[in-house]
Amino acid sequence: MKWQRAVATALRPLALTHPQFVVLAGTCWLGRHGRTPSRCQLAEHTGMDAMIASQAARALENKELITREQDPHDTRIKRLRVTAEGVQLARRAIEHVEAIDHDHFEAAPDRAALVEALLALAPPPETGDNDH
Repeated sequence: MKWQRAVATALRPLALTHPQFVVLAGTCWLGRHGRTPSRCQLAEHTGMDAMIASQAARALENKELITREQDPHDTRIKRLRVTAEGVQLARRAIEHVEAIDHDHFEAAPDRAALVEALLALAPPPETGDNDH
């Protein structure tokens, strides 16, 4: 909870909630890797609840930090893309969150063991099969 409060405090001046940060950073990361995800794909990638991811994406779209574009092959699917302003804000937010991560986890006596334990708790990697 201490880490979560620190992240929320760091994101507040950037006018981002933690779910919005996760959606923005996740969409940026996927975009840098040549993907324009649907909301379902983004939720799967980030491990977020699909409804929370959808609400966060809608808020980011209202702030003009991401756009939703029609999929050229399936009119039911909207693809997420980060705007130039969104990329700039994501970079700043990521720097803030990484600084908190460093401060919070640097006390771990065995970082490799900590990373291994956290990875064991993470969901399995996405398959990329879900286009909804």
